[in-house]
Amino acid sequence: MADPRGFLKVRQRETQPRRPVPVRIMDWKEVYEAQEKGVLKSQAGRCMDCGVPFCHQGCPLGNLIPEWNDLVWRDKGEEAIERLHATNNFPEFTGRLCPAPCEASCVLGINQPAVTIKQVEVSIIDQAFDNDWVQPLPPTRLTGKTVAVVGSGPAGLAVAQQLTRVGHTVAVYERDDKIGGLLRYGIPDFKMEKEQVDRRLEQMKAEGTRFRTGVAVGTDVTWEQLRRRYDAVVVATGATVPRDLPIPGRDLDGVHFAMDYLVPSNRKVAGENPENHIDARGKHVVILGGGDTGADCIGTAHRHQAASVTTLAIGKQPPAERAAHQPWPTFPTLFEVASAHEEGGERTYLASTVEFVGENGKLTGVKVAETEFVDGKRLPKAGTERIIPADLVFLSLGFTGAEPAGITEQVSAEFDGRGNVARDGYYMTNTEGVFVAGDAGRGQSLIVWAIAEGRACAAAVDRFLMGSTILPAPVAPTDRAIAVL
Repeated sequence: MADPRGFLKVRQRETQPRRPVPVRIMDWKEVYEAQEKGVLKSQAGRCMDCGVPFCHQGCPLGNLIPEWNDLVWRDKGEEAIERLHATNNFPEFTGRLCPAPCEASCVLGINQPAVTIKQVEVSIIDQAFDNDWVQPLPPTRLTGKTVAVVGSGPAGLAVAQQLTRVGHTVAVYERDDKIGGLLRYGIPDFKMEKEQVDRRLEQMKAEGTRFRTGVAVGTDVTWEQLRRRYDAVVVATGATVPRDLPIPGRDLDGVHFAMDYLVPSNRKVAGENPENHIDARGKHVVILGGGDTGADCIGTAHRHQAASVTTLAIGKQPPAERAAHQPWPTFPTLFEVASAHEEGGERTYLASTVEFVGENGKLTGVKVAETEFVDGKRLPKAGTERIIPADLVFLSLGFTGAEPAGITEQVSAEFDGRGNVARDGYYMTNTEGVFVAGDAGRGQSLIVWAIAEGRACAAAVDRFLMGSTILPAPVAPTDRAIAVL
């Protein structure tokens, strides 16, 4: 175990330092700085080696958290990355982007600040890449079976890497020009620079995974063609249909879905010249929705040097500490101050958006009213209306499910009542040989769930192709997701 008295000697939780706000909003580099090694070691030493480590319960991947905390405390970085990779294909993604339900389940968190699990995780993988400890793991033999994975987000990449490593020939299809899905074009660089994606892809290519970019499955090639060409097909397209807000003025110029802002911005940062790039410089920006995607819009608008940034949330401000109905070790809804919130802007709760107002077809403001609760419904309170000046509004209200993309018509795969591709207990759709993993099958969720489902789906595909499997299956499709808008 780590230091047996560590949690008694070091009671203070110290997370990674963030670069100063005036400095970081002038560029697109990651906001976090590396943690000093001595601090990191002492933080890892706070892990209690619990009799029952509830952090395992909080992590859908079942990460061996106490084990690699101990190895970090003992300065055994190469062994730590082996234990981390045993359950997680992409800790450089989860260590930066996951909201860390494992920390909410930390036993130390009952009466002290939880162990900085996420920080230790990202330090392990960063050290591993810096020291060339992350090497390709190609299969020792090929099975002769072929698999098409449609979608190159974390779920699709996890499926592909697992199946490649057991000897199947895997091709990943992506409609964009580069691999990575929302990791590439949805997540701003200040949260995760794209070097993290690129160097993992180099490992996967060396292992034998094949990538096909610029191919829209359903139009450029049909699902039925893939099904005839490959022994199995995996749908990992994500839940990308945005939730709209059909109120008066929705058609005004200046009202956009959040991803219509973030994707071109990420392309611009990558050195491209996207035609549909939205520049918020000098403009009043209003963001509807208080989740992670909304925070990404905040940080992006600050770097565009917007005149003002306002976030509107229809519900109440979450509490700073656990509510009674969300006891340990459940994942609580808490008031979060992300790095983007530190950079400025106004956050308003109990704000119901009533109308988008404008002149000559262009947005000039947002009419909002105070939210009141009537018979369990959230409604705008009469007489409290006001107009907030706005040149741009970004709708960050979550996603309603997977894009149809001809799935039903071409391979008869069905959708459930929540807009997700329906599947059985082994990740297979009602069409034999067609599987679904990640948000496409469970709805909008966390990156850690996407990777966990990708690993489990890979095990199901391997069993379908070979009759048995040695691949781990950390979660079942019936496990409940933790949705974060």
